Amino acid sequence: GKGNIVLDLSCRKKGDSYFIVTDRWQKFTDLKINKETLHYLAEYCSEFLIHAVDVEGKQAGIDADLISIMADFSPIKSVYAGGIRSVEDIEFIEKSGRGRIAFTIGSALDIFGGTSLKYSQIVQMTKK
Repeated sequence: GKGNIVLDLSCRKKGDSYFIVTDRWQKFTDLKINKETLHYLAEYCSEFLIHAVDVEGKQAGIDADLISIMADFSPIKSVYAGGIRSVEDIEFIEKSGRGRIAFTIGSALDIFGGTSLKYSQIVQMTKK
């Protein structure tokens, strides 16, 4: 049921809007990431995992505009993924997301070969 489903939405920016993409992030759908779409999809899941594809895996910084959309319009718990490279990025997500957005870190973590974030440091941060 809905309580056991996390919907993974991979998004790319086209013009001034973000769209859900498929097929290895190459094919744009007609679904915009906005209030209407997030409220509609929230009827079928308990959480969103939203990937900022344009910055995913690059360790070049987060997509602040997408985080703002998530914070403003997601009616359910959301997790942001993409581009996190520093403690400052995490602090931005927490502040801009008004405590409503969690995050996931990949290639920037030392346990995955990254050099900019230590796993132990992130564990300590998140315990606060």
